Amino acid sequence: MTNDQHTQAATTEDASPAGRTFEAALPGFGTVRIRPLDPAGDAATVHGWVDQEWARFWGMVGHSREQVRDIYAFVDSLPSHHAYLALRDDTPVALFQTYRPEHDPLGEHYQVAPGDLGIHLLVAPTEGNPRPGYTETLVSVFLAFVLADPAVRRLVAEPDARNEKSIARLLRTGFELGPEIQLPEKRARLVFLTREAGEALRHRAAASH
Repeated sequence: MTNDQHTQAATTEDASPAGRTFEAALPGFGTVRIRPLDPAGDAATVHGWVDQEWARFWGMVGHSREQVRDIYAFVDSLPSHHAYLALRDDTPVALFQTYRPEHDPLGEHYQVAPGDLGIHLLVAPTEGNPRPGYTETLVSVFLAFVLADPAVRRLVAEPDARNEKSIARLLRTGFELGPEIQLPEKRARLVFLTREAGEALRHRAAASH
């Protein structure tokens, strides 16, 4: 489901990873910092991403800056859903969201397991040619962030089944394909990443730096 529809239908339960900010210094890549999204202060940056055709599967093309601000203000009010901005050497590079599937409409469409954490990730285009493994490196930092919470046992994502690029990227980073499910507004493909696979990816990324 789109991020707008996800948050409008959510209930409340804590889903914050251990520590709401995170920083990783990666030699040869830079310092990646993850911090809570500021709905008002970051609205221009996020709107500049989600209103573009390349981000159409995010579900916010055509939204105004004020609508984007209001959506993320609502997200910020929910203990079950969280939005974060990732910065590489102080430049915003990605939007990252977490949520508890059992307190989200997605939980009505698959068997939620204890320790499941839903995620959304939007990586902004980079200027010029990004270094090989750019997205995978960012993903490894996000994994370090969420897996700092020992209660997280598995990550769940539900990209649009037509979004072959996103699904392929998730598979490259260790996610496994789950079933296709029919959500009210899209046909989605579930993908899962176990804690063990996530830890292995983190260690590989660390070794590469």
